[in-house]
Amino acid sequence: MSDIEKKSIDLATQEVLKKAKDENIKTAWDRLESQEPQCGFGQLGLCCTICNMGPCRIDPFGEGAQVGVCGANADTIAARNLARKIAVGASAHSDHGRDVAYTLSLLSEGHAHDYEILDIEKLKNLAQEFGIDTNKPAGSGLASDSQSHKVKEQIAKELSKKLLEEFGKQEGELVFTKRAPKKRQAIWKKLGITPRGIDREVVELLHTTTMGVDNDYKNIINNGMRCALSDGWGGSMVATDVQDIILGAPEPIRGKVNLGVLKENCVNIVVHGHEPILSEMAVKASQDPELIKLAKAKGAEGINLAGICCTANEVLMRHGVPVAGNFLQQELAIITGAVEVMMVDVQCIMPALQEVAACFHTKLITTNPKARFPGVTHIEFESEKAYEVAKQIIKVGIENFSNRNKERVNIPKYEMDLVAGFTKEIVFQILGGKYRATYKPLNEAIISGRLRGLAGVVGCNNPKQTHDYFHTTLVKELIKNDILVLQTGCSAIACAKQGLLIPEAAKVYAGKGLQEICEAVGIPPVLHLGSCVDNSRILTAASYIIEEGGLGQDLSDIPAAGCAPEWMSEKAITIGFYFVASGVYTIFGASPFATLGSKNLTDYLTKDLEGIVGGRFEFCDDPIKMAQLMIEHIDKKRKALNLRPRMYQ
Repeated sequence: MSDIEKKSIDLATQEVLKKAKDENIKTAWDRLESQEPQCGFGQLGLCCTICNMGPCRIDPFGEGAQVGVCGANADTIAARNLARKIAVGASAHSDHGRDVAYTLSLLSEGHAHDYEILDIEKLKNLAQEFGIDTNKPAGSGLASDSQSHKVKEQIAKELSKKLLEEFGKQEGELVFTKRAPKKRQAIWKKLGITPRGIDREVVELLHTTTMGVDNDYKNIINNGMRCALSDGWGGSMVATDVQDIILGAPEPIRGKVNLGVLKENCVNIVVHGHEPILSEMAVKASQDPELIKLAKAKGAEGINLAGICCTANEVLMRHGVPVAGNFLQQELAIITGAVEVMMVDVQCIMPALQEVAACFHTKLITTNPKARFPGVTHIEFESEKAYEVAKQIIKVGIENFSNRNKERVNIPKYEMDLVAGFTKEIVFQILGGKYRATYKPLNEAIISGRLRGLAGVVGCNNPKQTHDYFHTTLVKELIKNDILVLQTGCSAIACAKQGLLIPEAAKVYAGKGLQEICEAVGIPPVLHLGSCVDNSRILTAASYIIEEGGLGQDLSDIPAAGCAPEWMSEKAITIGFYFVASGVYTIFGASPFATLGSKNLTDYLTKDLEGIVGGRFEFCDDPIKMAQLMIEHIDKKRKALNLRPRMYQ
């Protein structure tokens, strides 16, 4: 393999990396090489910077210092470092959820007039879940579609208040934890890790990891699990459900993916980040007749909107907007020379983007006050004037079209079809029909052995691993063995580029049992469930499976496993912890570098936790081995349930 082939299996990525090399433009892969060898103490989690008596380092070979200045040993230091990453990851996704809930509040009061409540049924169901009476109060005089129900704005106002209270809650437990099976709730309560207020868990975890507080690595990790659960069964669920209410619940939709979706003769606007409240308006603005007319007046054929990362997944599954790429392709999209504007919000946005954009005509525009870049144009997003802001940004792109250097444009001719937009509700309808929605066919397929089990494959990209190779190799091996794969985030984009997210893929890659199910129902062997906050959809879908019956009483009983093959973000650590704490066997493609320096902590995460919460971690750097480990675990769970052998061997 050439050096470029070692970096990525994606042909479009390889082509642009060659262009970057020829033009001496540095990318994430080049910056990784300049960092090597990376700090060994940091990779093992044995470097402590928590107080100013350090930084302290623990010698992993036992020849040097074995405790820090304060006396903290390797177990304490590694556990604290890991716990702080959990807190950061939880804060990122949960803060996303808070912003979405606040937008719902503004909408309900008539201040966010560019949005509307698109999923009234979900609004009412969620309101009832929070104990809100959706019936019209006697003598209230409220206008209504019928005489027996409140208007949707009033329900939304009461619901948004309840949702926002979940963040600062001081008493009781998070409402969404009641979605988990009863047995799982009992386990959390017994261990004292049922999440209370979302913000409280983040703050308390950071407090416990402060110098001179918690020194018991097991207790630190238990507090870390509670914090992670406050995201998975709290902040992320808020984000997912409220986005569905405001933006509309996704439905299966066809789209296209990879850098080839950029168009040579159009104004290319790329949305990148994680919060779809603005990008939703960008979709609308890109179709504005006035702006299209302006684009044509500037010599373009039209406006082409494309996405990067999780914002891409959000606008894909609601509108079919094409996906230009995943995390490691954000710089490459600019290097094609064809992007007029890249508008970014928060999370997974490389600081190097400005340096790369400066090599071309591309305008990088930040939109969120939490994520400012020195020297970069900032057009702040406000929910109250969302459409106006979106139009302003797209107009910048249109005006910039004439500055494009056509001789430097090189758009790879690689794009692939995909199907996205699967949710727990859609799976209900696909399997049982709209009027008899049920998970029973899925459960019966697992019980009969036609379907071996389920796997969640999620997470980011990391230049330390060959781009997309781990995701796609793992998923191909799983579906070959009759395991239905659920995906979110950059992992879903990776597999989409390889043609795994279309129904036709079942015939090429799936085992006979999974193939029969896909053909009967008309679904791909790999289901795209959305962005990284939408991992919450996997949790609730798994809870529905338990409720349906026949596959145990707890999430830890289901023949299922999870994996983050190419992870890089602290958010991935949090996601991993809330899945493990929910009872799921979870593999990471590399250690979260806060474990291997402490054998006790490593053993606790990879062995002991299973006896405590029903799930545990595994660390592995070979995608085929990952698949084998997941299959072994799934078979172990099938045996424990006394299920029939796999139908097709």
